[in-house]
This record gives sequence, C-alpha cells and structure tokens, in this order.
Amino acid sequence: MKLNQYIDRIIDDQHLHPINKDHCSCRLPSNREIKKIISLTKELIFPGYFGKYMTKETGSKGQTKRQIQRLYKTLLKQIADGLLYITDGQLVEEKKKQADLYTKIYLESIPKMREDLRTDLEAHYVGDPAAYNHDQIIVSYPGFYAIGIYRMAHVLYKMNIPLLPRMMTEFAHRETGIDINPGAVIGQYFMIDHGTGVVIGETATIGNHVKIYQGVTLGALTTKGGQNLKNVRRHPTIGDYVTIYAGASILGGDTFIGKNVTIGSNAFITESIEDYKRVTEKSTETKNQLMYHL
Repeated sequence: MKLNQYIDRIIDDQHLHPINKDHCSCRLPSNREIKKIISLTKELIFPGYFGKYMTKETGSKGQTKRQIQRLYKTLLKQIADGLLYITDGQLVEEKKKQADLYTKIYLESIPKMREDLRTDLEAHYVGDPAAYNHDQIIVSYPGFYAIGIYRMAHVLYKMNIPLLPRMMTEFAHRETGIDINPGAVIGQYFMIDHGTGVVIGETATIGNHVKIYQGVTLGALTTKGGQNLKNVRRHPTIGDYVTIYAGASILGGDTFIGKNVTIGSNAFITESIEDYKRVTEKSTETKNQLMYHL
C-alpha cells in the first residue's frame, strides 16, 4: 500500500468516527509544559538538588528570580489554556487576567508547599530505617516524589483550574504507580513507604502523622452511580497518627478511622474504627474467612 493510501484511510476514519473535545477546539494544556512546571517548582522548593545549574541550599537571588520568571511564564500559559478550554475560547482577555491572578497565587503558595514537604521529608526519614539520609529521600523515594507533586497540584485544584491538577498527579502516577487525586486533603508529616499501587481518592481526608504502605486503597464503596456521584463524599477520613499496612482497603465516604489506629495488611474496612484500635486480618485453619480483631 502506498503512503497516500494510508493517509486517505486515516482521514476517512477520522471523519467517520470523530472524537471531539467536550468543550472547544482550542489548545489544551501540554503534558510537556506540565513536566516543566513540576521541575521548576521542585528547583524552587529544593535549591541545590535539581536543575541544570548547581546552587547553594538557600538559593541565589539571581537564580531564584530566573526560575520564578520561567515558572510564571510557563504556568500562566497553561492555566490560560485550561480556562479558555471551558469557556469555548471566549472571554480571552478576562481569562488571561484570571490566569495571571491564579499564577501569582501559586507562586505565593510555594513557601507553604515547602513547609509541608519539610514535614513529609522528616516523616520519611524517621519512619524508614533504610533511609541513608534526607538527600536520598529527596532525590530517589517514589512516595516523597508523588506527595510533592500532589502538594503542587492541590493548590491548583483548590482554585478550580481545569485539567492541570489531574495532569500533574497523573504524571506522578505514571512515574511511581502512586495515584493521589489532587482533590484529596492531606495533613503534614505524611509518609508513603514503597508506594506501588497506592490509591487515594478525590474526597479522601488524611490527618497529620499518617503512614501508609504499598497497595493501600482509600477508595469509594462503589462508582456505580457514575457522574451522579460527582461532588458527593465517596472516600474515607483518616485521623492523626494512623498507620495502614500493605494491601489494606478502606472504602466509603462514611468511613472514619480514628486517631492512633493501626490497620493491618490486607484488611478490608467499610465501617468506622474508634480511636486507639488495632485492626488485623486472621485466617482460621477450618474456615476460609477473615476476622478483624478490634
């Protein structure tokens, strides 16, 4: 088959089975630019760790200025594209002004992101005897990496910016196997150990000093209602000082896990747990069933 025949067949198929954008034919935010936003924010939060040029841990004023200028320009364009997408390309000047405001709010939020990540860093170091030092965690731990991108994306999510927050956390998801919806509310001193297969849903709330292991799901009891469940609380609330071991599933918007609770591996929780309880899975020799000891 000649090249022109391939072209004709593909064009014909596009006409016969179109996949149209839900809102408009305008430009969508770019995954490549999202990656740049993440990288620039990381350089500002952790000077001396990332980036093309080596800087001191405190950062230099000139280098910080250049990074902020690059981040401002890149983020402004992506936010504007997101806002224009939901308005069908209308109200261009209004949305550009709105994008400028949102971009500046993001820049103002960087010190708070850094404060939260300092606590997450300490939680990973104290909680993992295999951690050589803090530097190892910053440059190599997938849990810390995914939490960092979540904290960036959550700022944009709170401003109701379309597409960008989820694109950011899905970038971390692809890289690490850790799926944190940007809408989740997560306190300080948060640790994800190992991390592969962790899922944290959009309406989940997690307190301070929480530690979770690989394969943990904080999910919905059902998604059968589809879009009718939008804006409904579907995911659990986790109190302070909770530890959730590998493979545990905690489901449902009415499920509250109290403070200082320990959830054992592979536990399946759909009911609330009181403070200071321990939940474990036990297999009996005579029956193929699970018992949870509170």
